[in-house]
Amino acid sequence: MANASGTLYVVATPIGNRKDLSPRALEVLSQVACIAAEDTRYSTPFLREMGVATPLVSLHEHNEDARAADLLTELRAGKDIALISDAGTPLISDPGFRLVSAAHGAGIRVCAVPGPSAVVAALSIAGIATDRFIFEGFLPERAAARRERLQSLVTEARTLAFYEAPHRIAETLADMVSTFGADRQAAIARELTKMHETLYRDTLGALEAAARADADLSRGEIVIIVAGAALGAIPAKEQGEALLRVLLGELPLKQAVDLAVKASGAPRNALYQKALAIKATDKEG
Repeated sequence: MANASGTLYVVATPIGNRKDLSPRALEVLSQVACIAAEDTRYSTPFLREMGVATPLVSLHEHNEDARAADLLTELRAGKDIALISDAGTPLISDPGFRLVSAAHGAGIRVCAVPGPSAVVAALSIAGIATDRFIFEGFLPERAAARRERLQSLVTEARTLAFYEAPHRIAETLADMVSTFGADRQAAIARELTKMHETLYRDTLGALEAAARADADLSRGEIVIIVAGAALGAIPAKEQGEALLRVLLGELPLKQAVDLAVKASGAPRNALYQKALAIKATDKEG
C-alpha cells in the first residue's frame, strides 16, 4: 500500500564534474513536485543544463526553520520533494538537517539518493588509512578557537578529515604543525573532479611551506586529510590534557586531574593549571 504522505529524497549532486550526476538522481529530480536547493541561483542553471525543469525553492541556514514547515505541509499532502545542496551530499557541512529531522518526526519517509561527497572522494585517494576516520567539517574561523579544536584532537588515532576555506589554508596548516607536529603525514585535495584537481601528499610541515610558496594550493574547494596520532609517540603532557578535557565534563576538577595524571603520567601541577584554565574558559563561554 502506498504511503499517504510523500517522500523526501536527499539527493547528492556533482562536486565538479557534471557527469557524476547519477541516472537515478536525474530521474528523481525530474519527477518530484519541487526541489529544495541551498542556492537557487547556483542550482537553476545546473539543473537546466541537466534538462530538469522541476520548480525550485530555497532552503539555506537562514530560512530552514520556516521553509521546513512549508515543505512538511507539501509532503503530508502526498507530494515528493528532493533536497539538494550546492554540491555534493546534503547535510555534510551543508543545510538540511532540520528538514530531515522534522520529516522523521512527522513520520514522513526520507530516502537517500547517494552520490558525490568531497570528503569521501578525498579520503579515497589520499593514501592515508581509511579503516577508521572522523570528519570535523570546517574548523573555527577565529585562530584561538581553531587551535583549541585542534588541541582536542591531538591524541585522536583515527584519520582526521577537514574542509577549509582557501584563504585560511596556510594559517590552518601552521596551526596543525604546531599542534600535531611537522612530521605528521597529510594530504590536501583541491578542486576534486574539476579541471584543476590536485592532490598534495607530504608531511604537515612540507604542506605548510607549499601553501605559502604555491598560490595554486590556496585556490578552490579544499579538503585536508591528516593521519591519526601514533599513540606511543604522543607526549605524556598532551595525552593528559586530552584526557582532562573529557574527564572534566563528567567529574569534579580534582578527581579529573588525579585520573588524568594516573593515566598519562603527565605532571600533576601542569594538568591542574590546565584544568583551571579550561574551567575559566567554560564559565566565560
